[in-house]
Amino acid sequence: MLVEQKIEPKDFEIHNHWYDKVLNATIHPIVKHFLNMSPDQIITRYCHLNPKASKEKLKALLQYKSKYFLWCGADLINVTSHTGKRQMVIIENNSCPSGQKSMPLINEYSEDTTYHQLIKNTFKSGIKNIRMKGVLAVIYDKNRMEASGYAFAIADVMDEKVYLIPFQSTDSNPKVKFEKGIMLIWVDDTWLKVRACFRYLTQKPWNRIPILSKTKIINPIISCLAGGRNKLIAAKAYQIFNSEISEFGLKINIPNTVWEVRKNEIPLWVKQMGGHAVIKVPYSNAGQGVYTIVTQRDLDEFMNKDFDYDMFIVQSLIGNSDWSSIFKNQKLYHVGTIPNKRNETYVCDIRMMISSTSKGIRPVCTYARRAKKPLPNEIDQVMNSWEILGTNLSYQEQGTWKTDTNRLILMDTKDFNSLGIGIDDLIDAFIQSSLSMIAIDKMCQTLISSKGTLKKKLFKSLNDDKNLINEIL
Repeated sequence: MLVEQKIEPKDFEIHNHWYDKVLNATIHPIVKHFLNMSPDQIITRYCHLNPKASKEKLKALLQYKSKYFLWCGADLINVTSHTGKRQMVIIENNSCPSGQKSMPLINEYSEDTTYHQLIKNTFKSGIKNIRMKGVLAVIYDKNRMEASGYAFAIADVMDEKVYLIPFQSTDSNPKVKFEKGIMLIWVDDTWLKVRACFRYLTQKPWNRIPILSKTKIINPIISCLAGGRNKLIAAKAYQIFNSEISEFGLKINIPNTVWEVRKNEIPLWVKQMGGHAVIKVPYSNAGQGVYTIVTQRDLDEFMNKDFDYDMFIVQSLIGNSDWSSIFKNQKLYHVGTIPNKRNETYVCDIRMMISSTSKGIRPVCTYARRAKKPLPNEIDQVMNSWEILGTNLSYQEQGTWKTDTNRLILMDTKDFNSLGIGIDDLIDAFIQSSLSMIAIDKMCQTLISSKGTLKKKLFKSLNDDKNLINEIL
């Protein structure tokens, strides 16, 4: 159950904000070394392995300071092509990502946790120029373990009381409201003005939070609409940014994507992709609204469903070497985990959480997830494609969000080796995450007017989905 809480400084307890299995884990030396690398080391190594990449341009990009999209978590897949070229591919970027509770402690004897580092380097610097009086708050609709961790960390870093307030879209009597652009929270039978808020709302946050707010919100709603919760706009943001950086030998790697697809058009696009594709409801998260199409049965089941929105995106499917999508001369397939004793390989992805700091973009933490069942070689062995391709750990049971931690792969001395990746792959994942973050932040700036309001006509031209627009407005 989600309940409000008043939090005082110096009350942070590590065991409340990490999974038990993580607290007993030792971070893998390769991961620890990566997190301790300087930006110059990362740039030098990346450009050494990618000689067409401009060192000067990459350095400038990693010094980028976000205006709206201040912290995020990118989901990446380690893929290879039919020619054997390996790379990290961005699947999506999230504006309220999980990750802290799944990351082994970098220094188990230090009170300066990765929660505190994110708050100190990103949240504190992001609210330093606020003149409005008011309290500090964290609002959330799931993942209390992590949301409360941020609240306790803010209390420590800012040395003041912080209010942890649940705010779900289904609340009949919410404890959060906005008046004249100012957030108010209901505490002890009174409404308190909030000067700054750390937001962990994941489910259609635009139906509760205004785009224009006098209360400083990190991340603001525009970061969701411009790509952090909107896969359709994200795909366009990536394409636009790729056109800017291609001359410097840099690129955001994504599966081939077709956007603004109506439901009745989907079978035609799936056919063009060889009968295999991924269909996404652009505005969902936590593994919801993603449909893997491997067989005709998968497509028939999708077409029989009803949806709240009009638009979809269709992406080429990354599967096994014998049954991945072939579209626009691109065919990618999962590298997957190292085979186990039964010679089974599992699909897995990597979450890379990063943030914008006063010194540029920095990695915060990382973890991995695997699918429920191993990757088969033959397509006729596929009975449920989501069980072999879906990696998200979140699921709903009787209206409550839960996590399947059995499929969590830690970056520790026990699990990390099963991923079959090294420090160069982590560097590649960080660069890809950073480029996607910048692309979305630039889209945020494009969509916001000089008065701080949403450019409605421009947004509609980019995302003409009536149901979404009605929710926003």
